[in-house]
Amino acid sequence: MTTQPLKEVRIFSPATVANVACGFDVLGFAIDSPGDEIVARFSSKPGLTISKITGDDGRLPLDSKKNTAGVAAHALLRHLGKSDVGIEMEIHKKMPFGSGLGSSAASAVGGAFVVNRLLGDPLTRLQLLPFVVAGEAAADGAWHADNVAPCLLGGITLIRSNAELDVMDVPIPDRLWAAVVHPDIVVLTKVAREIMPRQVQLETSTQQSGNLGGLLCGFFKSDYALIGRSLHDLIAEPHRHRLIPEFYRAKAAAMAAGALGFSISGAGPSVFALCEGEETARKVAAAVAAVFASVPIKATPYVSRINPKGVHVISES
Repeated sequence: MTTQPLKEVRIFSPATVANVACGFDVLGFAIDSPGDEIVARFSSKPGLTISKITGDDGRLPLDSKKNTAGVAAHALLRHLGKSDVGIEMEIHKKMPFGSGLGSSAASAVGGAFVVNRLLGDPLTRLQLLPFVVAGEAAADGAWHADNVAPCLLGGITLIRSNAELDVMDVPIPDRLWAAVVHPDIVVLTKVAREIMPRQVQLETSTQQSGNLGGLLCGFFKSDYALIGRSLHDLIAEPHRHRLIPEFYRAKAAAMAAGALGFSISGAGPSVFALCEGEETARKVAAAVAAVFASVPIKATPYVSRINPKGVHVISES
């Protein structure tokens, strides 16, 4: 652990898949790419400032108190009693907005993590969790950790309670790969939440709980067949699929190519499949991308192991 403050830190904050089909708002995992890069350095000007944002087409505010990364970093600095410390931040967005891949979560996590690192790691990753959740909540209005927790902590993360931020890591089976495809359309989290049902039938809730329990057991036991039997979403997918053109065609193509299971990543429009082995994951990603291309919708595939590191330092001086 660093004992003296650094002069400059550059970090990478990865994309995440939330919900993971049957784990609405309580389960997520990190992938290797895409992701954001954030740089923080000490400045002679008191307080936190954002000097540059790239890759956002001018959509994000430079005002650090209105920017997701800045909100998380400000919350951390207030907690540490260091709000007057001069820090300059650069944000390089390298993932699409409204993609269902945790773009705002990556910013929130990156903002708090890079400042914490610059100051010499006064807090552990787990201690940063409330500040990054607050940062993402400023962007989408919801208090949930299924994107920020895996982004911050890496791997597969279960959130027992969002209110209490009681989170735990879940074992990653050795041959588990993710095939993620982002169709070039935008689905706003606010819209995706508005079409969700306010009430769920008891039998639906019971089966969804069984699926989530089965999926977790599958992860713990590296039982790929059980993972496949459990990757079914009976709550969000039946409503949100209409926001994604050709969703069920894409799902059929993924399953035909060997996916264990297939569903919507977060609020969408990105979709994901879990697969046993890299070769299968690449076949699945190509098959799903081909469905979107036939519409035609440009689609970008990402094939990745589950990322065990989460946010991490690229360089520091």
